[in-house]
Amino acid sequence: MELRQLRYFVTVVEEAGFTRAAERLHLAQPGLSAQIRQLERELGQRLLDRSGRSVRPTEVGEAVLPYARAALAAVDGVRQTVEEYTGLLRGRVAVGLVPGTLAHPFDLAGQLADFHDAHPQVEVTLTEDTSDRMLAALRRGELDLAVLGVAQEAPPPGVAHHVVIDEPLVAAAAPGHHLLTEYDGCDAVPPAALRGHRLLSLPRGTGMRAVVERLCAEAGFRPHIAFEAATPDGLCRLAARGLGVAVLPGLGSRPGLTTLPLADPRARGRVALAWRSEGPMLPAARELLARLRRGMGGGG
Repeated sequence: MELRQLRYFVTVVEEAGFTRAAERLHLAQPGLSAQIRQLERELGQRLLDRSGRSVRPTEVGEAVLPYARAALAAVDGVRQTVEEYTGLLRGRVAVGLVPGTLAHPFDLAGQLADFHDAHPQVEVTLTEDTSDRMLAALRRGELDLAVLGVAQEAPPPGVAHHVVIDEPLVAAAAPGHHLLTEYDGCDAVPPAALRGHRLLSLPRGTGMRAVVERLCAEAGFRPHIAFEAATPDGLCRLAARGLGVAVLPGLGSRPGLTTLPLADPRARGRVALAWRSEGPMLPAARELLARLRRGMGGGG
């Protein structure tokens, strides 16, 4: 078994096919296929299911995958640790983002540009996804860092995080909407008052959606989600057109909308910078994490 074969196997799984994997690895596809077959013969088991339109790991391949990633990460860690002592960081850092992160005032794009200027040999990849999927990717080692929504104040097992946004959730609707008219003059709207209304929310798998569903369940009903949008700004646009009541983070002014906070101290919209708390972190990822924590007000 050779390390390059493990790298080939992991890349085929990540790309869900030999053609894209060969392009990424700068190899000819027949040579890549031959190396995977050789690895399967040595292990005595098929690692990849080639029968569908996309290539997927077999049950054995799924079991082998975390060990293959760990072996590659260990080798990369040895190499990058040595390079760290020369003062030159290299490698790749995979970062996951909830949609809309790059537009936030903490200026993630600017912080990434500063990091690139300081460490031009480090490749940073950015992907957008739901918080649940990014959390799973963090645990599998597919992501090094993630900016994601969190439903609870305490981090989930195996993950550490620094909360960078913590805002109350509000109900927002077009002026004259009967929910907000009913509570005109009140300081807040109880979650139970959302029953029976068409709600606008972030998709399932996001931290804020988990909070909304939990509050409604505790009030004894299932929320009627009429529309979903990937960002709070998208929800605002839908609400301003009279399509329902948007549940959003933040008490700031929303043009064209009337807002009232939800009357529950747990109704919070939280976004956190997250990383694995178990296992080694490669030097490049560790340096980027330290820079982002400083830039987001989390210390060194």
